[in-house]
Amino acid sequence: METKEEEVKVTKDEHECDCENKDKESCECHNKPKKKDKHSEEIKELKEEIAKKDQIINELNDKIKYHQAELINYRKRKEEEVSNRLKYANWDLISELILILDNFERAIRLDDNNLTDELSRFLKGFKMMYASFDEVLKKYGLEEIEAEHMEYDPNTMEALMTDNDKEFKDNEVLEVLLKGYRLKDRVIRPASVRVNKLEENNDDNDNKGEDINE
Repeated sequence: METKEEEVKVTKDEHECDCENKDKESCECHNKPKKKDKHSEEIKELKEEIAKKDQIINELNDKIKYHQAELINYRKRKEEEVSNRLKYANWDLISELILILDNFERAIRLDDNNLTDELSRFLKGFKMMYASFDEVLKKYGLEEIEAEHMEYDPNTMEALMTDNDKEFKDNEVLEVLLKGYRLKDRVIRPASVRVNKLEENNDDNDNKGEDINE
């Protein structure tokens, strides 16, 4: 029995401090250097490796987000391009049809509105065809540009002639020589107009109504 008690006491002495001095700073037991944890280096290396892996993961996530944003922008550009192609798919066709519309209008202007006149009776059918033709083009987005007695707009009009008439405002459109049109929101043909220019000198009145392209 005594041997077992001694063994227990020895084991206890190896792990605990039995000194009566409770001051750890002066106690020799507590002043002994602590044994270094044999796993601390491994844990440190693992933490560093995890940090590197996290950094790589974050960089890959950033690249994925960047490429996703690029893909979204590409899709938007393609969708907009396709939408514009569909929106203005009839551009060339309507550009040609406008010329036919011009011919209808020239023929209708010959009418003197004399219902007994043979020409007026003949042009009555032209007016009906013109109205139907014009209505169909409007359904496909064709819109006439309002120009007469409007302020001259170089974005939608083309000044072929100038005049000097003090009864009208400067830069006012006096006459529409050829109608202009928009297709949806784009100018398919600018209006050819005669524009009032009051700032011109009186010496220039001899050129009243002169084609500015000459």
